[in-house]
Amino acid sequence: MQYDFDTVIPRRGTNSYKWDTPAEEGVLPMWVADMDFRTAPAITEALQRRVAHGVFGYTRVPDAYYEAVTGWFARRHGWSFDPAWIIYTSGVVPAVSAIIKAMTRPGDTVIVQTPAYNCFYSSIRNNGCLLGSNRLLEDGGRYTVDYEGLERLAADPRATALLLCNPHNPTGRVWTRDELRRIGDICLRHGVFVIADEIHGELTYEGHDSTRSASLGDDLLRGSATRLSPSKAFNIAGLQIANIVAADGEVRRRIDRAINDNEVCDVNPFGVLATIAAYNEGGPWLDELRQYLWGNYQYLCRFLGERLPGCTASPLEGTYLPWLDCRRTGLASDELAGRLLRRQRLMVNPGTMYGPGGEGFLRLNMACPRALWQEGLERLANGLDAAPASPKEVR
Repeated sequence: MQYDFDTVIPRRGTNSYKWDTPAEEGVLPMWVADMDFRTAPAITEALQRRVAHGVFGYTRVPDAYYEAVTGWFARRHGWSFDPAWIIYTSGVVPAVSAIIKAMTRPGDTVIVQTPAYNCFYSSIRNNGCLLGSNRLLEDGGRYTVDYEGLERLAADPRATALLLCNPHNPTGRVWTRDELRRIGDICLRHGVFVIADEIHGELTYEGHDSTRSASLGDDLLRGSATRLSPSKAFNIAGLQIANIVAADGEVRRRIDRAINDNEVCDVNPFGVLATIAAYNEGGPWLDELRQYLWGNYQYLCRFLGERLPGCTASPLEGTYLPWLDCRRTGLASDELAGRLLRRQRLMVNPGTMYGPGGEGFLRLNMACPRALWQEGLERLANGLDAAPASPKEVR
């Protein structure tokens, strides 16, 4: 490989939320969704040049930014869109919150296909809306959409928006074109606005390229807003920048108003330059990263088969967040995560964080050098080996 993903880079003591949150010594954190790799060299070089300038005043977002964003999606995904459709903001969570604020009213229902990213729930609550949980169907670890359930929820007049996560966090599904079209058709039929969260869209594996739902037809394009960011793919979440793509002018006006109401309309110079460098020059680095991550996932599957046959990982089509089914242990997710932290100093996410359908699961973060991943899995095995087997049939 041209790029180095094996070097272990010490992060403790850098005010890392992931590494410095656990107060105990020796904790190995495999929870928060950021990576333990250095970002693409093109990004660090661009930032170093900017730091050398030494003046960090208010930032104007240049035309080169819009050209980089649109150019990337045209080249990599065959999706061309007008730069005027882009609204930038200070992060992916502020983006989803602003779209909910713009497209719903307090008391409305926002549909989520659960289990789902935990910040979806807080964004819904913070905007005075109610959760409509459309629990995903699970068969042998693979998740599919409950279309009948989605139809029932969407038919409720109080349902005005759907949060669509693709690739799906935490299950690792990458929805196919047919699945996205079917979801979109249900929403269009009932006047439900689609909020597409596609921030993991670059992190997919062979045979599972991510499709932008807004690219599947003008009706879906106009009836949706898409949330994008280079933050996950290039490990620059701390630079606080994201984009919303909305083709409909009135939708865009409402979202822009909500962003200003929430006062998340300004971005910093480093986020702007990192985005330009990532999208213009970061492709080769990203391609190697995906290969390396897939190697970590294959290692996980072999490890589980040899050391933890009672636990299984859902087929991973996208993201770097394996979803581990631990229901055969007979322990609740919170108890499992607590045990791993106390006994093995391994920090993972309990599945209950992700709402209905998460009990009995753990979410791991495999975006780290192979040596750390191997150590983390050893701690996982040592912690779960002592868990009692459940006499109950696994549901």
